[in-house]
Amino acid sequence: MGSTRIAVVGSSGMLASALRHVSGEAVVAWPSAKVDVREERRVREAIEGDRPAVVINCAAFTDVDGAEARPEEAYAVNQFGAANVAAACEAAGVRLVHVSTDYVFDGKKAGAYVESDSTGPLGIYGDSKLWGEREVASRCENHLIARTAWLYGPWSRRNFVDTMLKLTAERPAVDVVSDVRGSPTYSLDLARALLFLATSSLRGVVHAVNAGSTTWHGLASEIVKSAGRNCEVRPVSQAAFPRPARRPSNSVLDISKLDVAGHRMRPWEEALREYVRDFGGAAAR
Repeated sequence: MGSTRIAVVGSSGMLASALRHVSGEAVVAWPSAKVDVREERRVREAIEGDRPAVVINCAAFTDVDGAEARPEEAYAVNQFGAANVAAACEAAGVRLVHVSTDYVFDGKKAGAYVESDSTGPLGIYGDSKLWGEREVASRCENHLIARTAWLYGPWSRRNFVDTMLKLTAERPAVDVVSDVRGSPTYSLDLARALLFLATSSLRGVVHAVNAGSTTWHGLASEIVKSAGRNCEVRPVSQAAFPRPARRPSNSVLDISKLDVAGHRMRPWEEALREYVRDFGGAAAR
């Protein structure tokens, strides 16, 4: 990472916490109390005060179902907040790494999505994040948009892996969706990728997820195996769990571009085993 000064927006979230952890506290964290992305003036003042060379924008409205009921909140952060950060970075000559999502795709592709594939979000969350990508691309020349997916990790107990660790410790069997496929991603691995991208010369869009893919059922089965649990994981259709927001049935992201650039993402199974070993006990409580 060198001596590059990196600031992180949205510092109270899981990903920002992971960035602080893997960087050895070498990043400047901007909590929302200091930098509300909905106010461009606050972003500009923070950049002027701390003078970073790179800003990583982790601030996001990530409640996928909640976005359907509160679209104004989702767009305020995911689109217009992204626009404010991008404009402030451009004005100060600062590189911007902006975190986006697999939900910008409609899930109809048979294989893994590459960066240039056509987008088509199915809900408000994905649409607001796609508009955020467009704002970043149009407002900040030196930008990098990193799409990720199925994120889990420490400093958050509202993700699928932690939920499964808890449920499989308490129940003899769980029903898990088997017809939705994606790319599980460990937050510490994503943080390392973002730090690499922050100091790289790459621009445009890059996919950053752990290598490989699986279904939610496959992920839950691997969780049970890694944790040594005696819990049956029963496959069910996503129709069994109706939600306010539609999800893409396939959102596997191709990471060849990141690999060619010089940063390898390890297989999702390896990352999951490490997480369960290091943090699984806390997650199950």
